[in-house]
Amino acid sequence: MSETQAPRVRLIFIALLLVLLLASLDQTIVSTALPTIVGDLGGLSHLSWVVTAYLLASTVAAPLYGKLGDLYGRKLVLQAAIVIFLVGSALCGLSQNMVELIGFRALQGLGGGGLMVVTLAVVGDIFPPRERGRYQGYFGGVFGVSTVIGPLLGGFFVDSLSWRWIFYVNLPVGAIALAVIGFAFHARTTTHRHAMDYAGAVILGSLLTSVILFTSLGGTTWPWASWQIVGLILLSILLLPAFVRVESRAAEPIMPLSLFRNRIFSATGAVGFVVGFALFGAVTYLPVYLQVTKGASPTKSGLQLTPLMAGVLISSILSGQLITRRGRYRVFPIIGTAIMAVGMFLLSRLGVSTPTYVTALYALVVGLGIGMTMQVLVLAAQNAVDPRMMGVATSGSTLFRQIGGSIGVAVFGTIFANRVHVELLSRLPKGTHVPAAINPQGIRHLPAAAHTAFVDAFAAALHPVFLTATGISLVAFALTWLLREVPLRTQAHAGDAIPPLRDEDTAVEAA
Repeated sequence: MSETQAPRVRLIFIALLLVLLLASLDQTIVSTALPTIVGDLGGLSHLSWVVTAYLLASTVAAPLYGKLGDLYGRKLVLQAAIVIFLVGSALCGLSQNMVELIGFRALQGLGGGGLMVVTLAVVGDIFPPRERGRYQGYFGGVFGVSTVIGPLLGGFFVDSLSWRWIFYVNLPVGAIALAVIGFAFHARTTTHRHAMDYAGAVILGSLLTSVILFTSLGGTTWPWASWQIVGLILLSILLLPAFVRVESRAAEPIMPLSLFRNRIFSATGAVGFVVGFALFGAVTYLPVYLQVTKGASPTKSGLQLTPLMAGVLISSILSGQLITRRGRYRVFPIIGTAIMAVGMFLLSRLGVSTPTYVTALYALVVGLGIGMTMQVLVLAAQNAVDPRMMGVATSGSTLFRQIGGSIGVAVFGTIFANRVHVELLSRLPKGTHVPAAINPQGIRHLPAAAHTAFVDAFAAALHPVFLTATGISLVAFALTWLLREVPLRTQAHAGDAIPPLRDEDTAVEAA
């Protein structure tokens, strides 16, 4: 990187960090405010759709952004994603009823789906793989930080201002990122027409929609045996071979099947799916444990998860620095998934009498494992594919993790709900009425005997959740051994970023 280009690259990188912060925060910041939103807008029966609409739209849009970035350049695609996200955020804040909020959350998700995918692909354009580990380590740290501070910020805005500021806060941050990208990010020029794979896009979108809907709404909005859920599962099964057939014939497929013949991409996708399954499915229940068994408020339980964030931050940055220094990445997912499995097993030992500092230490272990794994998988996938497929490889890696997390939340939710029911029946005094809706605040106001029974039942029900997560983490550990070590390239793909680059400028020096 030339001396004149270095400040511009650093400026772009800071803007990309802001974009990633927006994308990752919005997946967690809304949860704390949902009860307040329902109290203001009504529509309790539609509560889950506030989360599902964003998740569904962002998951469906992600592969499209990856492909469009490869075809037409990432600057325009990233700018479009930011604008859509900001318009959706503003409209969410202005919503007057639950139907409007759900619709605008879907619009926000259509933009949000491109933020993370295109941002990671831009890093692939700017920095060569040998240097990329360091910068993606920072991205992993941002992702870990946002996972924990999202609920905290949500609680702060609800308590101090209004739930609407959860969405308004995106506007100044996004505007700054948009301005910097417009000024410093020079796009390449498309020199020929492309044949967009519309059929593949529609089928993939329908497939992802079916999977997200039955995993998100099964057992909650609709029973697992209902015709809606069974129909969605059958539709998913039918759409998968249809997608393979269409992609095998497309001139420029939305998700090239050749990617899956790449052993490294397939291995990173499999590990990402399993890690997402274990991580998002199990860690969702840590706040439940802290709020029910320890009586912590939502804000306090978020603060008590700070060690998880610290673990992700430390190991993401440290592993990124070591990858840049040594040029090797394979060892980190192997060690990371092993540490994550140990952390999940430790969490399975949590009980009512476990001190809070012990819980924090266990969460730290899980965070250290996550930080060594997540961003390294993206780096390995990007390094193993043709630079022209950087976008779809990045979106594919992210997609597998999202789908794994969605299915994990559904599976662990079923395990937890069933175990709570069994444990309550064995612990509550005979004749005690078990309310259909149970929340931490309601449990705190129960009579002493019933309160003790509920607390013990919740703690006991979490044991099989974390034990299952331990087993799944071990599966991820086994899959990481399939990941081959390929020398990290020392040249960046001079596609978007800062063209034109001379050959001697493409190797980006350490910042």
